[in-house]
Amino acid sequence: MIVVPLKEGENIERALKKFKRKFEKTGVVKELRSRQAFIKPSVQRRKERIHAVYVKQLQQADA
Repeated sequence: MIVVPLKEGENIERALKKFKRKFEKTGVVKELRSRQAFIKPSVQRRKERIHAVYVKQLQQADA
């Protein structure tokens, strides 16, 4: 359960923004979307490898 403590006189929009940020960090929506369709383990691994290569290239470009 997500709890957002409010300070005295705090704006409701600010509290809502904090709630949304905490909710995003939990990853609930991301997991729900990933469970909508089955992805074969081999396809998932291939996707992860491609992403790892991409990140590696980005890191090498910065250095």
